[in-house]
Amino acid sequence: MNLPYGVDVSVPSVARMYDSLLGGRDNYPADRAACSELLKRVPSMRELALNNRQFLRRVVHTLASEYGIRQFIDHGSGLPTQDNVHEIAQRVDPSSRVVYVDNDPIVRAMGSALLEANEHTAVLQADMRETDAIFASEPVGRLIDWGKPVAALFVSVLHCIPDSSQPADLIARVAGRLPAGSMMVVCQLVSDSGEIRDAVTQFMDEQTQGHWGRVREKADVAAFCAPLDLVDPGLTEVSVWRPQNDDVPTQLTWEWQEYGGVGFVRR
Repeated sequence: MNLPYGVDVSVPSVARMYDSLLGGRDNYPADRAACSELLKRVPSMRELALNNRQFLRRVVHTLASEYGIRQFIDHGSGLPTQDNVHEIAQRVDPSSRVVYVDNDPIVRAMGSALLEANEHTAVLQADMRETDAIFASEPVGRLIDWGKPVAALFVSVLHCIPDSSQPADLIARVAGRLPAGSMMVVCQLVSDSGEIRDAVTQFMDEQTQGHWGRVREKADVAAFCAPLDLVDPGLTEVSVWRPQNDDVPTQLTWEWQEYGGVGFVRR
């Protein structure tokens, strides 16, 4: 693929690092080198990424099959891989509509190419913090019916947002714009160890040249979810959120984890 103008692949990207950890091919030496170094600090990183992907699959299927959601806005969607949100939702109902939002131009280029033939799906290149611009965009206006429930996904992306951007306010802002019956999925990287939180945050901030927030604590995620009425099992490490027989490696060490939940927007 020809790189979009201005993309510097010598600087690791969170989306491409995640792709590398999942065994994808849409990453570059800088991304792989950053992953290799990160694995020295948090050896469970690869298993965590795989389990997080399985969580996304389970939660989208649950939203579509059990709660009847047919519209999804996936904030910070990352690079296309196997079993994307639209593929899972459209297996339940082919009319399901999905807008992917990511600020990485490579995500936009690859996603748009892959989705050309899918009239119910679009990729929007935008910063997930720009709620007004996202909701006013052409893809959202074309695909999302604001008279029906919408699922807003923030899966493993809030740790990319610094405290100065007030991620709790972002979740509240999006929740306030969604119609009755809508749901949200919120999770991010957390650790009980202050040393791990500080070390990984510093490393990722340096590697991505500032495109990072921080590893947080469980209480932070609980605060993010204040606008939601959580469904069972509430806030939890994601591999135990309504588990199935997922054929992925178990996370063997717990220096950090992906933590979050799913809920209805409170009215």
